[in-house]
Amino acid sequence: QTHQKALQYRKHSYLGTIKTVIWIINYSNMGYKSCEGEHQMGKSTRGYCKKCSKEYTRTGMVKHLQTCKRRVDLYEKATETEKYFELLLYGAYNKDYWLIIQIKENATLDDLDQFIRDIWVECCGHLSAFEINGVSYEKEPDDDFCWDEPAESTEHKLKEILESDMLFGYEYDFGSTTELAIKVLNYYNAPKQSKKVVILSRNNPPEFQCSICGEHRAFWINAVDIYGEEPFWCDECADKLEEGEFDEEIDSEEMWLLPVTNSPRMGVCGYEGSSVYPEQFEPDEIC
Repeated sequence: QTHQKALQYRKHSYLGTIKTVIWIINYSNMGYKSCEGEHQMGKSTRGYCKKCSKEYTRTGMVKHLQTCKRRVDLYEKATETEKYFELLLYGAYNKDYWLIIQIKENATLDDLDQFIRDIWVECCGHLSAFEINGVSYEKEPDDDFCWDEPAESTEHKLKEILESDMLFGYEYDFGSTTELAIKVLNYYNAPKQSKKVVILSRNNPPEFQCSICGEHRAFWINAVDIYGEEPFWCDECADKLEEGEFDEEIDSEEMWLLPVTNSPRMGVCGYEGSSVYPEQFEPDEIC
């Protein structure tokens, strides 16, 4: 739930502090305590299978989806099918955050970009780009280029560009950049669906312990000190911060609280989570 007081404080602090922050990110060295004990960023998180509700790690889920009995049964009974790509998306520097999706072959890179924005990265309408086989694809390609080859449009259909086992990149925001890696897992016929993109699995939201009190679950992250010693804040400590109880210990100009989110863009720029997708992925109900 949104913590209104802490959010108001965060906005006040942000408006009163004008800074240019260049993040040099090394996620592999991040380690924090979760509500269940030590959580080392980079360790495999787990997620649920959409069809059968079984829980696996990212690599385990990739294997499971190939043989999931309920999924196979549904596909075999389908009377109308279409061609789909199965894609694995994950943070380029933090594989704790991952998605496995099914997307129509006739969908465009623009459609994939919009999905990524909706579920993981959108905050301020920044530019984005795909890098596929050395070619950059952008929503609004710039014809004014110097050394590099000109970018192509994201209006290309996936079936015109993607191939099985292909690995390519995605970047959102060319200032405080969030980088993703995307792997084409498969290309197959599947039951026809109305949506262009369907989530097959997603990592469960990591839970972090408050860095200040060490007792409660954290719902806030200090974007100014995201890779410091005390990045995570619970609601109780955020209340105390607003009430001035930490004034002698903490410089208010070094505070900017953003919500903890299930995204590789957590704590970056003004990202506050998705307004389209819930943080916790829920599998289909089994009748």
